[in-house]
Amino acid sequence: MEESKLKTVIIGVQMLFVAFGALVLVPLLTGMDPSLALFTAGAGTLIYQVVTKRMVPVFLASSFAFIAPIQFGIKQFGIGATLGGLASAGLVYIIFAIIVKAGGVEIIDRYIPAVVTGPVIMVIGLNLAPVAVNMAKSFDGSGNYDGKAMIIAMISLATAIITVMFGKKLLSLIPILMGVIVGYIVSLAAGVVNFQPIKDAAWFSIPWVEAVKHGTYAFPVFDIAAILYIMPVAIAPVIEHVGGILAISNVAGKNFIKEPGLHRSLIGDGLATSFASLCGGPPNTTYAEVTGAVALTKAYRVVYMTIAACTAIILAFVGKLGAVLKTIPVPVMGGIMILLFGMIAAIGIGTIVRERLDMSKARNLIIVSVVLVVGIGNMSITFGSVTLGGIGLSGIVGILLNLVIPRDK
Repeated sequence: MEESKLKTVIIGVQMLFVAFGALVLVPLLTGMDPSLALFTAGAGTLIYQVVTKRMVPVFLASSFAFIAPIQFGIKQFGIGATLGGLASAGLVYIIFAIIVKAGGVEIIDRYIPAVVTGPVIMVIGLNLAPVAVNMAKSFDGSGNYDGKAMIIAMISLATAIITVMFGKKLLSLIPILMGVIVGYIVSLAAGVVNFQPIKDAAWFSIPWVEAVKHGTYAFPVFDIAAILYIMPVAIAPVIEHVGGILAISNVAGKNFIKEPGLHRSLIGDGLATSFASLCGGPPNTTYAEVTGAVALTKAYRVVYMTIAACTAIILAFVGKLGAVLKTIPVPVMGGIMILLFGMIAAIGIGTIVRERLDMSKARNLIIVSVVLVVGIGNMSITFGSVTLGGIGLSGIVGILLNLVIPRDK
């Protein structure tokens, strides 16, 4: 009996191990606190489980869709207003949940079909391409070329690619983590790792206290300009969430769209996102890596995700761990991001290909073209003190064009 419990715990911790690399990468890229991201991923997953009646075996953690808006938001509005805007993004999930409950799942395909979601997902990846390249070329992210930084970045990138291509079983699901580990080891050999944060950190620490001390957390402020800039970005992860629930339904052999229902799942993710942002972490989304691990290990029980969530919460209070994460050199993350952001863009292309959209039709060509240029060009529209721009604006433009441009008979 004891051995069975031990096995359950090991499988649960293993699920967090699969998600760990991507989970902490988002806060490290955006200037948020990785320990807070660990806490909010765990707590968000538990909130999701309560809302979905503990039926869906998914793990919620940092969403890559919000990287660019967070970076811009912190510079433009400050950390407090950015967190308020991110918390408000959870309302978008609630709105879609109400729409799905009233009109069925088909309504999402009607208003945000592949011709809209495909290019928006591409924008998320391509919008961040310059950030990845600049971080790969330099130790401070400025983009000023440094040969040593470039070597470290390319080794990290190569490790991630090799892990994806040739890794066996669970190893193939942790390319980010493997890339970071190998890149970190190379950085140690090159003598570019600063150990001072680790020496200064306590073994036990309250992440909010440390985050306030380092300027990575402030009490959320609900500023209308920040809210309207960030909220529309949630359209993309909403679609990502629907895809994630379809994927885990196929893996587990159950129809989670029907029971507990997509509306419950959306509400759970929305509440988790709002809670995470109020607590200083990035918005949450379902992790495809963990779904892959579920498929590989046949670990369909929700208790495994509960253990992963509780482990994440415990690790958030280990001060030394948070300090180690902060010592990861910039080029290591830059190398990983070259692959990661490219993969996000490729997923957007895959969405269009999978739906067999005919790009010779003027309607499809117009929608995709305009969404890409608005998003990648970072176009913005200002109304008084309020600005809509970037990924969020491209999503809104795509939805409007899809509604306005007549379909072929």
